[in-house]
Amino acid sequence: MKFFRRCVRKTITDRELSHLTSLASRILVFVLLVTSSQDRCSAESKERPNVVLILADDMGFSDLGCYGGEIQTPHLDRLAANGLRFTQFYNTARCWPTRAALLTGYYAQQVHRDALPNLGGGGRGQRQEWARLLPDYLKPHGYRCYHSGKWHIDGPVLDGGFDRSLDMRNQGNFFGSGGNRIDDKPITRQDDTDYYATIATVDHAIECLEDHSKQHATKPFFQYVAFIAPHFPLHALPEDIERYRDRYLDGWGQMRKARHSRQREMGLLNTSLSKLERDVGPPYHFPDALEKLGPGEINRPLPWEDLTDEQQKFQATKMAIHAAMVDRMDREIGRLVKQLQEMQALENTLIFFASDNGASAEIMVRHGGHDPNAEPGSASTYLCLGPGFSSACNTPFRRHKTWVHEGGISTPLIVHWLAGIDAKGEYRRTPAHVIDIVPTIFDVLEIQKPTQWNGEPIPAAPGRSLRPAFSEDISVSRDSLWWLHEGNRAIRVGDWKLVAADNEEWELYNLRKDRSETKNLASTHPEKVRELQQAWQRQLNEISALARKTKELGGQRKRTRQPRSKSSN
Repeated sequence: MKFFRRCVRKTITDRELSHLTSLASRILVFVLLVTSSQDRCSAESKERPNVVLILADDMGFSDLGCYGGEIQTPHLDRLAANGLRFTQFYNTARCWPTRAALLTGYYAQQVHRDALPNLGGGGRGQRQEWARLLPDYLKPHGYRCYHSGKWHIDGPVLDGGFDRSLDMRNQGNFFGSGGNRIDDKPITRQDDTDYYATIATVDHAIECLEDHSKQHATKPFFQYVAFIAPHFPLHALPEDIERYRDRYLDGWGQMRKARHSRQREMGLLNTSLSKLERDVGPPYHFPDALEKLGPGEINRPLPWEDLTDEQQKFQATKMAIHAAMVDRMDREIGRLVKQLQEMQALENTLIFFASDNGASAEIMVRHGGHDPNAEPGSASTYLCLGPGFSSACNTPFRRHKTWVHEGGISTPLIVHWLAGIDAKGEYRRTPAHVIDIVPTIFDVLEIQKPTQWNGEPIPAAPGRSLRPAFSEDISVSRDSLWWLHEGNRAIRVGDWKLVAADNEEWELYNLRKDRSETKNLASTHPEKVRELQQAWQRQLNEISALARKTKELGGQRKRTRQPRSKSSN
């Protein structure tokens, strides 16, 4: 300021000098405040954690080592040992509804991504304008967003707010990239010599992270890694299959007992082992598939000793391939974690791992068909796990993908965040659901969700933040959890669960005492059945009213939309 005075004293009066000095001081203070504010915003951006959301496809509740399985999953086990394992976390029983719920925070039926009676919706349903995906809410706060793997959500990926994407459209062959898209554009070069979908998924995810580190290091990132594995067809690398060859010749009964025993020893669960339902086979019947697959295939979980030697060998081989796919997924997750470490980003990255539904009992032959003379697990084969080993993968629970009994909707949830979670290797027993992931991320990042989108109100979402459970094993308060898929329906209120398969009577279970749903209490507690049935119906009515309202608004917009000019292109 003394230099400023010397420069101007010879040409202006003292009064003018005083005014200029005051003005210069104010400008200097303003500049310092702006600089400080920018520095503070930059610091806040850096302090906000990165988020990595990893989703498996058709993986059973007990497939991971840290959930009682014998499959080698050291990398996920390590994340669990340094983080949290949720023991009562749920999905929607099917792939596309889970993905919609996971990234919107709504039940899939609320956003037209699963069917409602007389109102449509489902795998071809289109979300409402207000039903935004998580990246749309993160980007205004400085986040870069990346997607690698399966999509199965309506609309192009980049329209969902992602900056980069590998959209794996080819889900019928793990050894072929045909049909896949990069940033919503078809891949033109297709050299599949060393291609395997699980590896390619993480190759792209790492490529995004490397670019982020070089080009956007000051920004946080959200990365959605959606594996196709271990969804059918059962395709795995030969060296991965070899690690599990003949491992399962003792059968699904022994596998279930061994996994259940480990779960109890670990303190993961305290429930009985459900009985195999030998009359419950795949959810869809394809008799021509059984013929193509040959005499080794069966579509019921019969006692292992009742199977022929050929059937035992065939079924055990399928389970070995399934295990190889889970094993390889874990190895690739290990590569992803290593990349985070090399970027010095692991410490402040919030990682979630879950599965979109339980293991699948489906048996079918699609896409390129099945060559019975080819090596099982190779590109020219088309094998599915089937109900026997699917039951074992869902130990100790009943039923499979598409059903809303515990076997269809229970998933592991591993949460790892070194900078934000002090607890290590602990269980969290609060009932929770994929609808809770979005509000949990909002809570952790201290982001307020908008109440409108393009002038249209955004309805209240049903999910709850799980952040309170990060620090202690408490139950997150909620009224209920609700399910409906292809006529299979359920509601959970506290420890009580009401559940029914399509066209079957309601069953009632106390999950605190009977998580494996072995003792139906409907006949002894009819008042509780009525209470929960009414609660299930109220939820259906509310969701249906929302769907009907948005459907009517959509029709009104179409009727009032101005016709395009004939001269327009």
